[in-house]
Amino acid sequence: MCIPCCICVSTSEVVVVERLGKFDRFIQPGLGVICCPCEQNAGTVSFRVQQLDVRVETKTKDNVFLTAVVSVQYQVIRENVYQAFYSLTNTAQQITAHVYDVMRSQLPTLELDAVFEAKEDLALAVKNALQETMSSYGYQILQALITDIDPDNRVKQAMNEINSAKRLKFAVAEKAEGQKILQVKSAEAEAEAKYLSGVGVAKQRKAIVDGLRSSIVDFSDGVKGASSKDVMDLLLLTQYFDCIRDVGSAGHCKTTFVPSGKMGGAGGDIRNQLLVADAAKLS
Repeated sequence: MCIPCCICVSTSEVVVVERLGKFDRFIQPGLGVICCPCEQNAGTVSFRVQQLDVRVETKTKDNVFLTAVVSVQYQVIRENVYQAFYSLTNTAQQITAHVYDVMRSQLPTLELDAVFEAKEDLALAVKNALQETMSSYGYQILQALITDIDPDNRVKQAMNEINSAKRLKFAVAEKAEGQKILQVKSAEAEAEAKYLSGVGVAKQRKAIVDGLRSSIVDFSDGVKGASSKDVMDLLLLTQYFDCIRDVGSAGHCKTTFVPSGKMGGAGGDIRNQLLVADAAKLS
C-alpha cells in the first residue's frame, strides 16, 4: 500500500523521482507528492551556476615547473536534466580530468614568459574542450578562467633579479645621457658667455680708443705746441693714478706697482713741466 508523502522543492532545483528503482518523473519547484514506499527521492539537480577550481602542476618548454589554477564555471542544461543526473557519477572529477589533459598538453609547448601572455588562449582552449565533452552529459560550460600562474619561488626570484638588472641598466644609461646633455649644455653656455664677454671687451676697448682719439684731438687743438706724444703721456699718467687709487681703495688688495723706466721718464717730464709752470705763475 502506497502512502502519499509531501515534499518541498526549492527554486532552481528539481527532484528526481524513481518508482521501484526506475526513473519516473521530475518534481518541479514547489510542493510535490511522493507515494512511499513505491516511489523514492533519487536525488536533486540544481540549475545554479557552479564553480570548480582545478590546480594543475606541469612544466613549460624551458623546463620550468609551475602551478596553474583554472576556475571552471558550469551549469546544468534544463532540457538535459536526465543526462546530467544519470550520465556521470562525479561531475567535478570528470571536469578536472579534462582540464588536466588540456593544460598538460598546451603548457609544455610554451616558454615561461609566453605562458603569462597566452592566458586567454589557454582559457579558451580549456573552455572549448570542456564544452565539446560536457554538452553530451547535459552540462554547459559558461566560462573557464586561469586565475593564477605560480612558478617556483626560486624562478620568481631569478625573474625579479633579471628585471631589476634590466631596469638598473636602463637607469644608468639614462643618467649618463643626462650628464652628457648637462655637460654639453654647460659647455655651450660657457662658450656663449665667453663670446659675449669678448664682444663686450671689444666694444669697451673700441669706446676707449674712440675716447682717447677724441681727447687727443681736443687737447691738441686747445693747447698750442702740444704734440700727440705729450697728450698720450698725460693720459697714461692719468690712468696710472686711477689704477693706484683703485688699488688703494681695495682693502684685500696687496699688489704693488713699480713704474718702468719709460713710464717713469714720461711721468718725471710731465711732473717737472707742471712744477716749472707753477713757478712761473708765482714769479
